[in-house]
Amino acid sequence: MTGTCIYTAKRIFTGQEWLDDHAVKTGEGRILQLIPLRELGSAPVDHLGDFILAPAFIDIQIYGAGGKLFSVFPDTRALQTLVEHNLEGGTSLCLPTMATNEIAVFRSGIDAIRDFWHGGGKGIYGIHLEGPWINPLRKGAHLDKFIHRPTLQEVKELLEYGKDVIKMITLAPEQCRDEVINYILEKGIKIAAGHSHAVYSEAIHGFDLGIKLVTHLFNAMSPLHHRDPGLAGAAMDDERVMASIIPDGIHVDFAALRIAKKAMGERLFVITDAVTETSRGAYPHKYAGDKYEADGILSGSALTMSQALLNLVQKAGIELGEALRMCSLYPARAVGIDNYRGRIKEGYAGEMVLLNNSGEFIKLIN
Repeated sequence: MTGTCIYTAKRIFTGQEWLDDHAVKTGEGRILQLIPLRELGSAPVDHLGDFILAPAFIDIQIYGAGGKLFSVFPDTRALQTLVEHNLEGGTSLCLPTMATNEIAVFRSGIDAIRDFWHGGGKGIYGIHLEGPWINPLRKGAHLDKFIHRPTLQEVKELLEYGKDVIKMITLAPEQCRDEVINYILEKGIKIAAGHSHAVYSEAIHGFDLGIKLVTHLFNAMSPLHHRDPGLAGAAMDDERVMASIIPDGIHVDFAALRIAKKAMGERLFVITDAVTETSRGAYPHKYAGDKYEADGILSGSALTMSQALLNLVQKAGIELGEALRMCSLYPARAVGIDNYRGRIKEGYAGEMVLLNNSGEFIKLIN
C-alpha cells in the first residue's frame, strides 16, 4: 500500500464499534482517516460492496506453512512462504514459533528473521520460543531430550543473541527461578506460562512476578480441578492475565471455550497453533483429520485465522465483533502493539480484512 486509497463497505468494524456510514482512507501503509460518507465529496472511492471491513488478523503462535516448518527450514524462504500463507487467510502479522529444540535451532531462526527484515520483509513481528524451559510432565508433543531448567547464564546468552527478535517465550514458571523470570521480563520480552504442571499458588506467584500471558489455555497444563485449580484455573481467575486458545474443536471443546470466554472476557484471544506436514527435524508432523500429530501425539492445528473466526461465531456462539477482537485487537494487546495494530483508527496499520456478512473471509486489503 503506497498511494492514497478510500474504501467503503456496507459496514466497518473498527475494533471498537460498528459503523455503517463511513469510509476508510489509507496511505503509506497506515489508516489516515475515517470519513463520514456525507463528507466524501467527489473523491475517488473503491466501493467494496455489501461486505464488512475489519482489522486484519494477528497470529502470535504459528510454526510454519506450505511444507516449510520454521524449525526445519529456518530461512527467509520459509518465512516468505509463511507470510504468503497468512495473507491468504487474512493474517497480516505473526510470530513464527519454534517448539522445544536445541538452542542452535533457535539461533538459526533468529538469524533468519533478521535476514528477512534486512531484506525488507513484512508480516513477521519477531520469534516466539515455546520451550525448552517447560515441565516434562506437561510436555505434550515436545521432546524430553531438549527440556531442561534454565541457568541464568544460558538465558542471558540466548536473549543477547536474540535481542530485538525474541518477542515472547513460553515457559513453565515452576521450572524457572525468580531471577530468570525477572531477567526475561526486564529485557521487555513477554512471558507466557505454558507446558506447565504448576499448582494454583505456583501459577499466581508467576503472575505476581509479572507473567501476563498463558499459552493455549487447557492444553499441556495443570487442569482446573475443584481441589487444585491449577494453571488453567489461575488463568481464568486472575484478571491480570490474558490467555491464548486454539478454537478448532479438537484442542479444546467449544463448550470449554465458551466457559473460558465467560470467565475471561477480553482476556481470551486466538492463536492457530498451526503446523505443517514434514518428515524432517525433531517433530515429524503428519496431517491426521483436521489436525497434526507427531509420533501419534496431537502436535498442532490445521487452522487459519479466518477459519478460527468462523468457528468462534458458528460453533462457540460468540458475536462477530467480539470474535474479530479475539483475532486482532486482543492478540495485539497481548504482545503490546495495540497502540498501532488491531483497530481501524487514524495512525494504525492499514491492513484490513474484507468479510461477507456471515464473517467468511473474502480478501485482505493492504
